[in-house]
Amino acid sequence: MNRNPNVPMPDVFIYDTLRTPRGSGKTSGSLYEVKPVHLLEVALRALQQRHHFSPAAIDDVIIGCVTPIGDQGFNIARTALLEAGMAAANGGMQINRYCTSGLEAVNLAAAKIAAGWESLTIAGGTESMSRVPMGSDGGPLLNDPGVFMPQNYLPQGVAADLIATMEGFSRVELDAFALRSHQRAAHAQANGYFRASLIPICDASGLPILTSDELVRPTTSTEQLARLRPAFATVGDQGFAAMALHRYPEVEQVQYLHTAGNSSALADGAALVLLGNARKGEELGLRPRARILGCASASVDPTIMLTGPQVASRRALQRCGLEVGDIDLWECNEAFAAVGLKFQRDLNLADDRFNVNGGAIALGHPLGATGAMLLGTLLDELERSDLKTGLVTLCAGAGLAVATIIERI
Repeated sequence: MNRNPNVPMPDVFIYDTLRTPRGSGKTSGSLYEVKPVHLLEVALRALQQRHHFSPAAIDDVIIGCVTPIGDQGFNIARTALLEAGMAAANGGMQINRYCTSGLEAVNLAAAKIAAGWESLTIAGGTESMSRVPMGSDGGPLLNDPGVFMPQNYLPQGVAADLIATMEGFSRVELDAFALRSHQRAAHAQANGYFRASLIPICDASGLPILTSDELVRPTTSTEQLARLRPAFATVGDQGFAAMALHRYPEVEQVQYLHTAGNSSALADGAALVLLGNARKGEELGLRPRARILGCASASVDPTIMLTGPQVASRRALQRCGLEVGDIDLWECNEAFAAVGLKFQRDLNLADDRFNVNGGAIALGHPLGATGAMLLGTLLDELERSDLKTGLVTLCAGAGLAVATIIERI
C-alpha cells in the first residue's frame, strides 16, 4: 500500500535525552574499569526510571558503536537491554556508520516512527575507547594497502592537515579554535549547563566513579597549545602525505598543523534519546521537548573525507525548506579544529550560534555515542537560551556525514 503524498508525515518527538559523563579514553581514564555494556545499561535504567515506561512499550533500541568487537561486540544493544532488566523491550540493534553512528541511530529511529512502523524507540550510542581501541576491528579500508591505496584513503589526522593546508588555516588559528572550545566547555561545566542530562557512573557499592566530563581543562592556554608537536607528521611521512598530493596535485606540501591539543580527545561514554509519536507520548504521559524536522546523510571524497557536514547540513535544510539563517544554534563535531573552522566559514556562522558550549576538542569524542550526546547538548541549550531551532552534524571516515534538524517545543 502506497502512502498518500497529500497526508503529512506524523511528528516525531524527542521526549528526553541523557548521557554519561565523558571519561578519558585511555587506560588511565576514570571509566576504564567500566565495561561499555555497563555504560549503556546505566543509561537505559536511568531513562526508564525518569519516565516509568514499561519495557514492553519500547519498539526497538538502536545503538551506534564504531568498534563492535570484544567488550562491544555481539550486539551490545540487546545485551545492555538484558543487563538492564528490560528483556521485554522489543528488538535491540547495533549499527556502525563510523563517527556519525549515534546520530544516525536517532535518524533511523525517527524514520521508522515517521513511517508509522514504530511508536516509541530508544536510540543513541556507546563507546569505550579505553577498553576497545579505535581500529581494533581492522578491515580492508584500514589494513589492506590493496584497498586503501587505490582510494588514496588517508588516516583522518592527515586528512585534517590536508584540509588545513588547502584552506590556508594557520597553526595559530587552529589553536585559537581549540582554546575557545576549552573555554566554552569549562564555562558550561562550571555553570551547570550539562547537569540536566548527565547521569553519574557509580561502582557496585553505589560510590561515584565519574560524575562530570573528565577531559575539560579550564586552565588551557595559548602558550600550552603552541608547545605541542604535530601529531600526524610521522604517519604522514610514511607515504600518506604523498597519497594526498597525488589526489590533490595543486597542493605543494601537506602542512602538519594538528596536535593532540587541537584534535578531539579519545573518550568513553554512552548517550540515549527517547523518541516517539504523539499518541504514544500521550498514552504514557510523556512531555515532548522537541520534534525532529528532518535529517540527511552525505558522502564526499574519501581522501579529504572530513568536509561532509557542509553537504549533509545543506541537504537537510533543503529538505525542510529552511535557510542557514533559520537555524538558531549549530553543533558540528570538533573531530579536528580544521573541520570546525571550515564548517563555520563555509556556512558563515556567527560565533554565538556555533558550538557555544565547546565540543569534542575539549569534551572528548566517544565515537559511537558522540552524535546522540551532541543532540542532547543542543536541545538543552535551546531550552536554556529560549531558542527554537538547532542543527547537529558530524563528519566520519571515508567521507561520510550526517545532519539532523530539531525544533524545540
